[in-house]
Amino acid sequence: MKKLELLAPAGDLEKLKIAVDYGADAVYFGGELFSLRAGAGNLSLDEIREGVSYAHAKGVKCHMAINIYAHNEDIDGLRDYITSIKDIDIDAFIVSDPAIILTIKELIPNAEIHLSTQANMTNYVTANFWHDLGVKRLVMARELTLDEIAEINDKTPDDLEIEAFGHGAMCISYSGRCLLSNFMTGRDANRGACAHPCRYKYRLEEEKRPGEYWPVDEDNRGTYIFNSKDLCMLEHIPEMIKAGIVSIKIEGRMKSIFYVAHVISAYRKAIDAYYADPENYEFNEEWFTEMCKASHREFTTGFYFNKPTAEDQNYLTSAYTRDYSFVGLVKTYDETTGMAIIEQRNKMSIGDEIEIFGPGTGYFKQKIEVMLDEEGQPIESAPHPQQILQMKMAQPVLPMFMLRKEQ
Repeated sequence: MKKLELLAPAGDLEKLKIAVDYGADAVYFGGELFSLRAGAGNLSLDEIREGVSYAHAKGVKCHMAINIYAHNEDIDGLRDYITSIKDIDIDAFIVSDPAIILTIKELIPNAEIHLSTQANMTNYVTANFWHDLGVKRLVMARELTLDEIAEINDKTPDDLEIEAFGHGAMCISYSGRCLLSNFMTGRDANRGACAHPCRYKYRLEEEKRPGEYWPVDEDNRGTYIFNSKDLCMLEHIPEMIKAGIVSIKIEGRMKSIFYVAHVISAYRKAIDAYYADPENYEFNEEWFTEMCKASHREFTTGFYFNKPTAEDQNYLTSAYTRDYSFVGLVKTYDETTGMAIIEQRNKMSIGDEIEIFGPGTGYFKQKIEVMLDEEGQPIESAPHPQQILQMKMAQPVLPMFMLRKEQ
């Protein structure tokens, strides 16, 4: 049985390394051009080289998104950009536009092509069409059920792989084909600049009553009529595997390293537990509890089991639940002294109770009792962004371990 791939977002080089260290089998990222997450940090050419080298050294694959829909003025720059990366050992390219597929195949003949979810792949006839054009993997449209995905898998060649989203934000429009962003802000959603107007707060105005605004629901707080809950399939790993999915994709190139670490850790544990004993697999609620210590919206299973209803929307708020704050990242640790070098991410003070967790581990709690500045002088608090400090650890830690504090 081929093990389900855990595919993690890498919005910048730091997130790429965190995803690798916290258990991803593969990462996906965009360059500074032609990616559908222009708001993410994305990677320069040098960072792509460094990131690919870092991932490959740890047995992790690298997928690069070049998934905009190109306009005429993009074509010359696109050719130049693909030429500039063709010497980098990228494992696959995530593409939606046939023009970009043809350009990559011309300039990098042996490149592996994955069809982006932006291409709205929803049936087995279209799947076979893309396979005939040399596409190795299809990223399913979010609007498919698991039964539909299973049928596509049954009616396509064995060497055509199926990837599907398992976690993250859901688009209110059909697989990202949304005009709201263009209309309201002039930012093109299909060229990487979506302003996410689906998360705005809306009220109703009647044509002959300008200036009179009415809530769409029955209370006085307004409503978020386009505001989907986030997708979460953590409890349904076996069903995704049985549908023929070979890669479960985590959305979130614009999310924090704290988010990436928690979500990847949870899915890693669930996937590994399933393959360790498929017949006796049981979901562990602790995986979900730990995952939710990163900021999150309410969750839904999207279209996978049925057509979404009003229960899959949040009509009251688009805000995240934030029960914990990310306060520090371990840079180094001295086993002799028990002191760690910490990069501060949010304010923490002597006496605070914190939790420390890392890749493949549980977590432990401690009170901050000893905290020094870079010069080794005692300090009472660390209020400055990315301040470097020293802290006494109650248990051994490693680089990339994280410190969190309940709010």
